[in-house]
Amino acid sequence: MRLSQCMQTACFDDSIIKKETVMKRLVMTCVVLAAFMLSTTALFAGALDEIQKRGKLRVGMEPGYMPFELTNKKGEIIGFDVDMAKRMAKAMDVELELVSTAWDGIIPALLTDKFDIIMSGMTLTQQRNMSINFAQPYIIIGQSALVANKHEGTIGYYKDLNDPKYTVGSKLGTTGEQATKRLLGNATYISYETEQEGVLELLYGKIDAFIYDVPFNAIAYAEKGGGKIYHLDEPFTYEPLAWAVKKGDPDFLNWLNNFMFQVKNDGTYERIYNKWFGDDSWLKEIQ
Repeated sequence: MRLSQCMQTACFDDSIIKKETVMKRLVMTCVVLAAFMLSTTALFAGALDEIQKRGKLRVGMEPGYMPFELTNKKGEIIGFDVDMAKRMAKAMDVELELVSTAWDGIIPALLTDKFDIIMSGMTLTQQRNMSINFAQPYIIIGQSALVANKHEGTIGYYKDLNDPKYTVGSKLGTTGEQATKRLLGNATYISYETEQEGVLELLYGKIDAFIYDVPFNAIAYAEKGGGKIYHLDEPFTYEPLAWAVKKGDPDFLNWLNNFMFQVKNDGTYERIYNKWFGDDSWLKEIQ
């Protein structure tokens, strides 16, 4: 065989070997990518998949925030958020489990998989949004002030409380506390573990005013006012309330936003809203 023929044959063989090597590498790459995608899918299975497999929607909330969630005389958790959660579980065709959780631990509990979603009248804030994701807001509220009757005629606007001679309270870890510290920085501030404790301290004359969400303050005033306190009911903050889920789950957020669109347009949301905000007959269940 001539040298030129040998070289051609060698080059041909080398070309075949290179092609085979490239094919093997492509096959191995595809295998690795497929395995990675399967493991990633299993590792990051969304909440919707987990809820369906479990057959149960777990909702975290702190009972005590009227009328969003509260405990009736039978020890059952009821409220606006509870009725919305029941409708949500029905739409998913699963059971509902309400998980009672202290407010200061509710976000850590979500992040450690104690439940699937927070439905507890939580205000959407940029600080909270750093660690959790929010669906579209389902209601807009703001802060208002309950004031001791002895100040009637003197305090007619929330800013009148911004004075060192006044003691103002709110609930620990809430936007009410944030608003009080930010807008009434000159007043003496006291935080309370529960909103009920704050209102009682106001009724007992221990503080001059209590700052909290308008819906709760309106109910507290109607239920316990009795000539002892009055309500500056014009909200002085803008606060959208929204449901919270763990970060990195766009499918769950998409489902929640579509669910909200549906119930707001088929009359469900209006019926539930009117039950808890347009009527006070539910108060008989807790008194």
